[in-house]
Amino acid sequence: MKIQPRRMIDFEQYIKQNEPDKQERAYTWQTAIGLQAVDGLKTSDYLKNTAYKHIEGDITIDEVCELIKSYYQSKDNREANDDDKHEADIVAANITKILSTRTLDFSTKGYLSLHRRIFEGVFKFAGNIRNYDITKKEWVLDGDTVNYLNWEDLRRAIDYDIEQERNFSYARLSSDEIIKHITRFVSNLWQIHAFGEGNTRATAVFTIQYLRSIGFDVSNNLFADHSWYFRNALVRANYKNVQKGINYTPIYLERFFRNLLLGDRWDLRNRYLHINASEKWSEQPNLANTNIGQAQDKHRTSTGQAQNVVYIVSPNIERLVLTIGKNQWSTKTMMEQMHLKGRDNFLNLYLNPAIDSGFITLLYPDKPRHSRQKYFLTAKGLALLNAFLGGKR
Repeated sequence: MKIQPRRMIDFEQYIKQNEPDKQERAYTWQTAIGLQAVDGLKTSDYLKNTAYKHIEGDITIDEVCELIKSYYQSKDNREANDDDKHEADIVAANITKILSTRTLDFSTKGYLSLHRRIFEGVFKFAGNIRNYDITKKEWVLDGDTVNYLNWEDLRRAIDYDIEQERNFSYARLSSDEIIKHITRFVSNLWQIHAFGEGNTRATAVFTIQYLRSIGFDVSNNLFADHSWYFRNALVRANYKNVQKGINYTPIYLERFFRNLLLGDRWDLRNRYLHINASEKWSEQPNLANTNIGQAQDKHRTSTGQAQNVVYIVSPNIERLVLTIGKNQWSTKTMMEQMHLKGRDNFLNLYLNPAIDSGFITLLYPDKPRHSRQKYFLTAKGLALLNAFLGGKR
């Protein structure tokens, strides 16, 4: 099957559509292609045109993989960067295939298998733990390196981290505590650096799969648009230099996950992460502290004078308020309407913060566990809803 040249694919075009299958495939391709940037790689136009056919539903992901393989086998005119594009194309297609399913083997064996599946056809050592020590010069560290784990202890370290996470309970944690814990787990797993190459891409895919498996909605373009920031944030979280006065700094990675899971709006540009950032880039801003994320509603005071009320709300509360509208819904119905899974995460990240902020209340407030319990907007919640629907943001 030959893919005819097409216009360059516009992922946002599909993501904004109301066809769930195309949306899901577009999100997946956008992430898979974007992740190649962590190793300075770019996919070919041929791969993007082939992805277009897959998103449209004209070919399967297995056919995509075969087409990419055949393309490079039969290519007559070799270009200087063909090897890099070849790697990026194969890996992007493999990641898309993996993320198209919702399965996860959350074990050391599963982690190693994931690396093999991602880099099959690229690295001969795909899926094998390295048997040598490594260092890597990092731009964000002015050429210094993270101290990666020595090769003799790699499997033991992976076993320990995954087992600890498997036994960890997220029940009753605040959203801040959840983010800090996820950051610590992902950071520790990456610092092991179990493989000769491809550690960040493997860690990112494993993280996406794991977060989905515990109920988080990870369908957005953060890994696609900010994969290089993700890698540098991992570097900063695992770098310490006493002589330079630099300690482990997980805050940048926490902000990545806050944007990903809580809808925060931290400015994810790499210059903020450099150990010698200039004064201009010394303080990373949260864009939600500007006029983004604000809703205004006008009401009249007791004197009859119009007054603006400004609510600063998280995107999670905003989404929940817009979903409920003027309805009275159970927890199950709200989760179904928002396409969310994982009851504990929904309560911790959406419902409880909205109740605590006074935007939502219970139908039976004296009996929180009532069998027919439902939730609806308070007067404050309705004011917020009207502000959003009125476009005054």
